[in-house]
Amino acid sequence: MNNVSTTTPEADQEPKTRSRNKTIIIALVSLVVGIGLGYLLLQMIIPYQYHGSTISSSQPMTNFTLTGPGGEPVSLIDYRDKVVLIYFGYTFCPDVCPATMVELKMAMEKLGNKADDVQVIMITLDPERDTWEVLQEYVQHFNPNFIGLTGTEDEIITVTAPFGIFFEKEEGTVETGYLLAHTATVAALDKEGKLRLLFPFETPGEDIAQDVEHLLRE
Repeated sequence: MNNVSTTTPEADQEPKTRSRNKTIIIALVSLVVGIGLGYLLLQMIIPYQYHGSTISSSQPMTNFTLTGPGGEPVSLIDYRDKVVLIYFGYTFCPDVCPATMVELKMAMEKLGNKADDVQVIMITLDPERDTWEVLQEYVQHFNPNFIGLTGTEDEIITVTAPFGIFFEKEEGTVETGYLLAHTATVAALDKEGKLRLLFPFETPGEDIAQDVEHLLRE
């Protein structure tokens, strides 16, 4: 008696379909991996383009010590192994300073957990009014990890000089008293304490975060 095959056409197609699907999946995975490797290769070949102005500094910035939280001395070298963002301003500033601090706040939020390896420092240009208590309350309004530094007028001048910071008093209103015209850049120091970037006023926090993230990877 001849054996009668009970295999249906649909059953014959199942192994072929599974094989074809497997081939498609492998091809897609290979494509994704290839694109990823290609992107990494491009990153290695094409230099990163910073948003801030790059500074070629072969030596760390000169160390300084000013008065920080709790009235305790704080030195720049205390934050070696971190990326340090330094902004020179004052708490009575009506617009530029708070706007800059907001962008720095946004940059830290964008960095997420990586912000633990970054220190934002605001150094006052108005030591006459900005005590450490005033500064601490001001900077922590934006981020509890930000610190403010103050000192004598001579100490402040000594610190601003290497950063190229200009500032002078201007007549204000009865409510504000005097105001200060000042350079509004944010300086970025790498983990070795070298000045690497200057961010002009109104640099978006997202751009600052991208540049800082690149410095952290070095």
